[in-house]
Amino acid sequence: MIYGIGTDICDIRRIRATLERQGERFAHKVLAEGELAVWRRRSERWPDRGVRYMATRFSAKEAFSKAVGLGMRMPMTWRNCEVINLPSGKPGIRLHGELATWFEAQGLTAHITVTDEVDYAASFCVVEKL
Repeated sequence: MIYGIGTDICDIRRIRATLERQGERFAHKVLAEGELAVWRRRSERWPDRGVRYMATRFSAKEAFSKAVGLGMRMPMTWRNCEVINLPSGKPGIRLHGELATWFEAQGLTAHITVTDEVDYAASFCVVEKL
């Protein structure tokens, strides 16, 4: 049974401007540890790919927060929600801390997709009750 659906579109230019102003501080606010490592590797080698990676993660977390109906309030936090790539390349959600505990107690599972184009990143999330 569908518990919730969320979608988000993110202006990559806005993320780029925020990163230019705040740099690592913004990255530490939004990205979980695993994502932070990927962002750093991509940013060092291809700065534009780092920005796009950040935008897709930002968008995916917004879509997830809408699908679970919490918005950005506890137990939902930027860093407790991690967007991963499964071995197949398909994006997935890995939760941490209180958010993981809450999500499991609700009997929920999430499906996420992300995409990006020149100026925008977009995500769509469906959360099911098992």
